[in-house]
Amino acid sequence: MRKMKLFMDTFVDIQVVTRESRDVTEAKIERAFNAFQKVEQACSRFTSSSELIQATHAVGTPVQISPLLFEPLHFAIELARLTDGVFDPTVGKMMEQQGFNRHYLTGEIIKSHSADTVTYQDIFLNEQTRTLTIKKPLVIDLGAVAKGFAIDLAAHELKDFEGFVVNAGGDLFAGGLDEYGQPWKIGIQHPYQKEQLIETVEISDEAICTSGSYERRNLVKPDLHHLVNPKTHQSPNEWVSVSIIAPFAMMADAFSTASFLLCEEKAKGFLEEMNLKGILVTPELQIVREGGI
Repeated sequence: MRKMKLFMDTFVDIQVVTRESRDVTEAKIERAFNAFQKVEQACSRFTSSSELIQATHAVGTPVQISPLLFEPLHFAIELARLTDGVFDPTVGKMMEQQGFNRHYLTGEIIKSHSADTVTYQDIFLNEQTRTLTIKKPLVIDLGAVAKGFAIDLAAHELKDFEGFVVNAGGDLFAGGLDEYGQPWKIGIQHPYQKEQLIETVEISDEAICTSGSYERRNLVKPDLHHLVNPKTHQSPNEWVSVSIIAPFAMMADAFSTASFLLCEEKAKGFLEEMNLKGILVTPELQIVREGGI
């Protein structure tokens, strides 16, 4: 069975291999879709009623937040520390200023208030009280972790099926085996020719997520895309595509973005240190494989 819905500015495609009844299968798939809806409501920087936006209105005051916001934000901050701020969830205002400020459903232009200089160090998460405190006005963008987090929650709802794939715009988790009893064959999109694949991998009970410069370009400044180094305010172009294979989608999602933002040698060393598998594509379409792929 296969179903598709729109969440988080992308089409979420769920496919399952099962012997269970149609009613049971559809109910589990619907719960998987609900995971995307809940994470979007918690983590969106585009919706004024989201938990994230509401929590960041209270500067200097601890705000208790749900696990749907706490977990991806905690992961994003830890990755910011690992990369010395090259990956930083406080890039939201910078992204707004570079044209990535329109709600995908309503078309509404987002204009947020933020201090001139902010970093992840202006966010404090208390693990004991599960509270968020921001030290100054800022805009948190969880685009590099929230979708992966939602994929993982959806995968949990589908874990009892013989096989399944949760595919959110090319970022996915493949569980079990396909209808032929084989690992899932997953294609990686060609950066310049959308209908073609540049590589194919086989995975089972793993996630693969891709970050690429070809996905979302700045309409005013063609040299800029949605992956921005907060230290330079520029979009790096040493890679056109970075795909990471990891045990969980949130990990694969975040590490693909972090690796893209790091320069070539640092990205390779970073993946080796984290013991992750990666497929990195240069602008000349040379493929660099890391982690024994």
